[in-house]
Amino acid sequence: MDNRLSQPSPMAAINQFHGDLIAIRHDLHAHPELGFEELRTARIVAETLERLGIEVHRGIGRTGVVGVITGRATGSGRMIGLRADMDALPIVEENEFGHRSTKHGLMHGCGHDGHTTMLLGAARYLAQTRNFDGTVALIFQPGEEGCGGASAMLEDGLFERFACDEVYGMHNWPSLPPGKIGINPGPMMSACDRVEIRIEGRGGHGAHPYMAVDPIVAAGHIIAASQTIVARNVNPFDSAVVSLCAVEAGNAKAFNVIPHTATLIGTVRTFNPVTQDMVEARLRTLCTQVAMAFGATATVEYVRMNPATINTPHLAHFVADVAQTLVGADNVVRDLPPSMGSEDFAFMLQRKPGAYVRIGQGGLEGGCVLHNTRYDFNDDILPLGSALFAALAERSMPLSAP
Repeated sequence: MDNRLSQPSPMAAINQFHGDLIAIRHDLHAHPELGFEELRTARIVAETLERLGIEVHRGIGRTGVVGVITGRATGSGRMIGLRADMDALPIVEENEFGHRSTKHGLMHGCGHDGHTTMLLGAARYLAQTRNFDGTVALIFQPGEEGCGGASAMLEDGLFERFACDEVYGMHNWPSLPPGKIGINPGPMMSACDRVEIRIEGRGGHGAHPYMAVDPIVAAGHIIAASQTIVARNVNPFDSAVVSLCAVEAGNAKAFNVIPHTATLIGTVRTFNPVTQDMVEARLRTLCTQVAMAFGATATVEYVRMNPATINTPHLAHFVADVAQTLVGADNVVRDLPPSMGSEDFAFMLQRKPGAYVRIGQGGLEGGCVLHNTRYDFNDDILPLGSALFAALAERSMPLSAP
């Protein structure tokens, strides 16, 4: 085994303040904030880091926070970035426990409260021990949920100001049992594109459709035809998703009025940039031609939001090796199937080598899936997540033997 992996595990030390981590996590859960509105969360993060004697930089990417910890030695000249996201979702929480959201219509439905807490736990341990040769940048990112928070931090000079050699992120995963850690050496999350298709026809009376151009009929055929892109244009050894998830047309109270327009909104998910280009081109052609066949016109607005999250292979293997020292070989999944979900940590991995890892939290069997109104982060895994963050820093930048 790599001699970097032979250091003692930080788990025991972090377990000693598990209760403190739970208290932080419950407080964050009770006070959720949307992307770029994380003023309270950022303040709590910054003040917690400052109490630990950690150098703090605020307002990076609007509401982002970066903490800097120097090791017992800095001769390696290396810096490792550890990233957690802070924002919540616009969801009405249906949980009844004591730490449920105090803000109607907002909740931590994806576990970012847990991710932030785990990184704060790692910060506490690393600030107390400093058993590494180099510098750790603790990256608390705003606006992950479709707000472009990673890009905002990068545009604000994140890696120019904090010259990370590698960067690591993690996310809880309900489909993995607690104590399991999953990763793979390639794609972990797909690219996310937003599609809006506006169909223009000619409104009229529902009793006289021959005198109108019905955009709803054209929309229905576009919805059906769009599914042939994956079925008939994407290589079966590749992966892609085309989902049109919202339809806006007409007035529910006007049962006999053919509307003038219809709008379809959805998403495309891919891993391969070549496939991404093909799906966009095919969708544009299909929409315009199908609409034309019904005498309507269609315009397609196609926005590429997040690229695919692609792990650096040798660092993904390194993460798995470090995880094995914490939970044992049987609890590390080294070939975890990628998700068609999306993650803007991908932008950081485009700029720096690194890896994105899943930490099992369980709950899937009870419907505790991400973005569910009854989701809650599993407090039992807080020490493990903190320990994994801390161990990645220590074992990426080991102290020389005396």
